Amino acid sequence: MPPSRSFPRALCAALAFIAMPWAGAAPPTVAEVIERSAASDWRPLAPADTVVMELADPRSGPIVIELAPRFAPRHVENIRTLAHEGFFDGLAVVRVQDNYVAQWGDPDAESADKARPLGSAHRKLPAEFSVPLKGLPLTRLPDLDGWAPVTGFVDGMPVAADPRSGRAWLTHCYGMVGAGRDMAVDSSNGSELYAVIGQAPRGLDLNITLVGRVLQGIQELASLRRGTAEMGFYAQPDQRGGIRRVRLLADMPDAERPAIEVMRTGTATWRALLDARRVRREAWFVHSPRHINVCNATVPVRVKKSSG
Repeated sequence: MPPSRSFPRALCAALAFIAMPWAGAAPPTVAEVIERSAASDWRPLAPADTVVMELADPRSGPIVIELAPRFAPRHVENIRTLAHEGFFDGLAVVRVQDNYVAQWGDPDAESADKARPLGSAHRKLPAEFSVPLKGLPLTRLPDLDGWAPVTGFVDGMPVAADPRSGRAWLTHCYGMVGAGRDMAVDSSNGSELYAVIGQAPRGLDLNITLVGRVLQGIQELASLRRGTAEMGFYAQPDQRGGIRRVRLLADMPDAERPAIEVMRTGTATWRALLDARRVRREAWFVHSPRHINVCNATVPVRVKKSSG
């Protein structure tokens, strides 16, 4: 069926992909794409854009969060300041709602007498729900999405966009991190954060400032005891999970920095990996979906390979 004004371009692209026969050798599997990737297909963590959270439970591993300054520069700068000045150290996970989010921050934030001072961080920031689409290095997905006309990836982050409005925004996929707010859209400042630990709540898109994603350790948050009070808050203070400390990667000694790297999402290897997820060649699959969406096209993270 040829493209027309009444037939969306994205649907045409998706149908063309589905109908396209594989030419030559069989396409690789997901594992083969990763195994064959070049060193240039991977990037190191940016020290100024990565924070590492350690829970008080000694059995827990580090939670590595990559920030998204391209999409939320004011919030990211505030989070850098808060982490650098030790604001989160000794605070707590205050809410874990099943199939939704885990949230952390100051349990006494609403108390004028008990709230922890924000130091030199800003107390109020403008909402950063979207950015201009023009000029954004977006690697687009041809697959249809029910939440936005266009989806894809920028800097390893899942992104949705609307060419008609000329806006793009981060999406609430599993592991994404957002800045909690009250009723006013400009009431977030990065001192209260949450991570998505359930099925992607895409209805939150364009309603909350997303500031990054968890690269490593999301299982530490997803496996925490669920809160029993309304919205998953903990009914009693002693039920909360403690936070030992949160550090900016730039403030950590080299020997303590997580040795991981992230696949670049603007490369041919990333596009090949997406194709391999659409058309599954692993023996286990009896049906190949020939479709992905922005929230199940997870960007790979791996232990950094030695240069030697």
